[in-house]
Amino acid sequence: MDLQLRVRWQQSTKAKKGKFDRTNIPEAPWSIVEGNNKKRARLNCIAHLSSLIPEEEIPHDPIALPDRVCDLNNVRRPLRASLHVPDRYGDG
Repeated sequence: MDLQLRVRWQQSTKAKKGKFDRTNIPEAPWSIVEGNNKKRARLNCIAHLSSLIPEEEIPHDPIALPDRVCDLNNVRRPLRASLHVPDRYGDG
């Protein structure tokens, strides 16, 4: 923590509250995420934002995909294992 911030803690807290009071409006509400545990804070934030998005079917025209073109001469070689993100939460 910055030493000057400690000296001005009350001023900083008052300024933060004033900014919050002036900018937390119905059209653009604030969401406060407790962040002492960063992993939990991120998961709580994701869950909260996801809960704000209504789950509903969106009407759309059917999608027609063209047939896949297969070139037997184009063989993809395996990529280095170091390029892959570890699958920590899957079954693989």
